[in-house]
This record gives sequence, C-alpha cells and structure tokens, in this order.
Amino acid sequence: MNQEALRTAILDSLREIAPQADYGRLGDADDIRDSLDLDSMDILNFVIALHARTGIDVPERDYSKLGTMAKALAYLSAPAGGSG
Repeated sequence: MNQEALRTAILDSLREIAPQADYGRLGDADDIRDSLDLDSMDILNFVIALHARTGIDVPERDYSKLGTMAKALAYLSAPAGGSG
C-alpha cells in the first residue's frame, strides 16, 4: 500500500472506534491515543480494524509504534509491516 492508502486505512480504522473525534485537527506528530481520548480497548479495536483493512499483523509489543500518524505510517509501510 502507498502512504495515502495507508493514511486512509488508519483514519478509517480510527473513525470506527471514535466516530465523534475531530480528525481535521489530528497532526502527524500528535499522539493518537491522547488526541482522540482512546483507552486500551479502543487501541485493540483500532489494531483489529487496521488489520482487517491492510492485512498487516501488529503484535501487542508494537502497539506503541502506532502512537502517532507519522509513526503508524512508517511502521505499516516498512517491510513486513514493521516487524522483523
């Protein structure tokens, strides 16, 4: 997937779990969890939704690598979805 397709997948996955959030104000360096007021269950649901859209497995140890849009894009666009 290219960067724009990944960005769309990330945002669509986040919108599933936090539909009321203001995504227009979410910058690439903003902490996703803090900015959208997500708890640990929300993060799990985000990762599940992201996997459904991209097919990329994100092990629990790597959840912090999805902390900002920039980090998530880098992780998901790396070979093997950042793992390895």
